[in-house]
Amino acid sequence: MARPLRIEYPGAFYHVTARGNERKDIFNDEGDHEKFLTYLETANKRYGAVIHVYCHMNDHYHLFIETPLGNLSQIMRHINGAYTNYFNMRRQRAGHLFQGRYKAIVVDADEYAGELSRYIHLNPVRAGIVSKPEDYNWASYQYYIGKKKPPKWLTTDFVLGYFGKRKIAAQAGYGDFVNALIGKEYESPLTDTIASTILGGIDFINEIKGKYLGEKRVDRNLPALRQLKRLSIADVKKGVEAVFRGDPVLSKKVTIYLSHNYGGRTLREIGLHFDIGDSAVSQASRRFGALLGNDTKLSQKVKDICKRLNLCDV
Repeated sequence: MARPLRIEYPGAFYHVTARGNERKDIFNDEGDHEKFLTYLETANKRYGAVIHVYCHMNDHYHLFIETPLGNLSQIMRHINGAYTNYFNMRRQRAGHLFQGRYKAIVVDADEYAGELSRYIHLNPVRAGIVSKPEDYNWASYQYYIGKKKPPKWLTTDFVLGYFGKRKIAAQAGYGDFVNALIGKEYESPLTDTIASTILGGIDFINEIKGKYLGEKRVDRNLPALRQLKRLSIADVKKGVEAVFRGDPVLSKKVTIYLSHNYGGRTLREIGLHFDIGDSAVSQASRRFGALLGNDTKLSQKVKDICKRLNLCDV
């Protein structure tokens, strides 16, 4: 069964979302909203979670949080677990409240903090609940523009720091920044997310891959990891040729087979690399797969290459 890829390290920033099971409401009244805030507070006090931005709607919530201790899983077990227990006890129900696992995206905060916070704060406006984000009570926006004094567990200085050194000026600048998109069509910053896991530029992505994914082996139950660690067709070809030296025809067949079946590459990508059509790629991959079924020695060599290139765990 596919699992989300969790990347945890001290100082990481995340965009976290969780949705009600079967898209049902998880907040039914003010008491529910207020109770959820208490779990954000205890996550801050007990587990060091830095809560930068929050917004909870009827059937889901958004968080932009930082984990100085590198303990996102612990933080989220507390928030979702404690809230589920509260919700179930209050309504004398049992079972799951949230739809599967929470979704957490590692964020390059320097690049996306402003855009992501604006996207979160505009959530109730996009949903048509309010016309202005400051009119929504269950989000952190009111604290960002100085309408209310923020609670001790909410950190606004980090995001506001991108809008000015003086707090009042920064609050005004941030308000203008958010209001600039009201009533306009705009693209979510989350569309830039890679493998549903990392939001950032190429340098940030490579840093995360190098520091925190280097030792992780590809797992068929972690499709995000497979996508992040997939090699270029040229890199696969290089690894294959190192084994099948002097046999370019066989190297080509193996490269096509591995790129198609384990490398996450499309027929078109492979076809363009080898200057052949999509159907030719499909046929070559299928024929070579059949050949492997009848040649134990060759099959073992291909498996060894696949494991060495970290393409598969067979």
